[in-house]
Amino acid sequence: MAEEAKTAASELSGTGNFIHTAIQEDLGDNLTKIHTRFPPEPNGYLHIGHAKSICLNFGLAKLYGGKCNLRFDDTNPTKEDVEYVDSIKQDVKWLGFDWEDRLFFASSYFDTFYEVALKLIKEGLAYVCDLSAEEMRQYRGTLNAPGKQSPYRNRSVEENLDLFSRMKAGEFPDGSHTLRAKIDMASPNINMRDPVLYRIAHAHHHKTGDAWCIYPMYDFAHPLEDAIEGITHSICTMEFEDHRPLYDWVVAHSGLPAKPRQIEFARLSMTNTVMSKRKLRALVEEGLVDGWDDPRMPTISGLRRRGVTPEAIRDFCEKIGVSKAISKVDSSLLDYCIRDDLKAKTPVVMAVLRPLKVIIENYPEGQTELLPIENNPETASLGTRQVPFGRELYIEQEDFMEVPEKKFFRLSPGKEVRLKGAYFITCTGVDKDANGNITAVRCTYDPATKSGSGFEGRKVKGTLHWVNASTAVPITTRLYEAMLLDDPNDPNGDMVMNPNSLEELSSVAEPAVKEAKGGDRFQFMRNGYFCADTKDSTADHLVFNRIVALKSAYKPAK
Repeated sequence: MAEEAKTAASELSGTGNFIHTAIQEDLGDNLTKIHTRFPPEPNGYLHIGHAKSICLNFGLAKLYGGKCNLRFDDTNPTKEDVEYVDSIKQDVKWLGFDWEDRLFFASSYFDTFYEVALKLIKEGLAYVCDLSAEEMRQYRGTLNAPGKQSPYRNRSVEENLDLFSRMKAGEFPDGSHTLRAKIDMASPNINMRDPVLYRIAHAHHHKTGDAWCIYPMYDFAHPLEDAIEGITHSICTMEFEDHRPLYDWVVAHSGLPAKPRQIEFARLSMTNTVMSKRKLRALVEEGLVDGWDDPRMPTISGLRRRGVTPEAIRDFCEKIGVSKAISKVDSSLLDYCIRDDLKAKTPVVMAVLRPLKVIIENYPEGQTELLPIENNPETASLGTRQVPFGRELYIEQEDFMEVPEKKFFRLSPGKEVRLKGAYFITCTGVDKDANGNITAVRCTYDPATKSGSGFEGRKVKGTLHWVNASTAVPITTRLYEAMLLDDPNDPNGDMVMNPNSLEELSSVAEPAVKEAKGGDRFQFMRNGYFCADTKDSTADHLVFNRIVALKSAYKPAK
């Protein structure tokens, strides 16, 4: 079985990275199937960086015919909530992955964690310490100098068992005692200098209620969770590389039979994108965004509401790959993947974001005709639709200039342009209000040029999209830029809020969008890909989020 898995993996693209190499080295007589896990902390919504880990862990399990668990590391009740648990489950499902019957919580193992802690105390490998957090920092030492032992390090086993039992019983206030591993205060790895295993926290837990007032630290709980579940490969990000000796120490002294292997990879970092749940939570709590699912947020729920597809995110995660090198991915690559996924399967319609009225003076008043236009030029199977055309239309404000600049090929006085799927029109004048603002453009049309015919020998460079005024559907469109911008003057790489991250417009669209439901996607001709907002759209008025523009700076390798 192991050899079959290796052979199957070697025949697939993208499997030449170091994680695949490590797994294939491990597969043998004693290991025929791998078992991975995705272990989020339920203290916020997942973001695009977590999507990379989800795709990696579930993808590895599928590739090698193994299993992947969804496990919540719910060991810090002061920051966790059922809302986050539910959102994470929804996000993983939406991305296309199934944990089947393997949904686990660290809190389900609290009794086992406690028993392992008692075992360490009895073996002289753990002790109760009374140092405060600040005192512990002072005792820890530095990268260049060893730490010094806690004055409580040599308590007897009996005293440690008594104190730890009383910690569990709730006798002591928060911060007064911790349980620490007894390893090596002179270790060159600071993580091995008697790390804290348990702390006191009189806090209500979303699953265990008030049954516990001591909670395990992540570095103690996580390796035990992996060992309890029989995880073979614990895939985590590079900041845990220095924690691996502690991970192995906990597993080795736990008494549990499983021996999972921790492998680290570089977490996702993207230009103009914040990947800190703490910072994202601050944006939500300070009311700077419309919740965790604001379409500007890099959260999976925000991307979903914006209209991004799970296929696009999975393609993005495949393209960026995995490595140990810390690097920053250009966010335009994600835009490229989104656009590449939508271009062939999304219907193309006409919508005018910033309307300017056009009056065709020689077109019969009161007449409306239906013109056939393809639903997607790239996909003939999507067919055609009938689009109403009449005397008064809307075009984009930017498609007209009264005094045209050089190389402006759209509409201007005396210039002729083509209307998509309709006629050639020529501008004859403009209407203005009392302040000199243009309120309408007047034109004539050539009936012989219907749907592109009758223009032999006539050079018309501009083709404009349009919407018939009498049948126009009023909509709201939201245009997005990066929510947060890299600050080149900040050596810490912090982000600054982009004041232009959201622009909301009163727009119009052709009748094809009238029956759209929340989540329906369209390409608005020349304006980008849009999705009907799932939260703010109503039966009476549609709100469309721009998913992505039609062009970006990213150029795929040939």
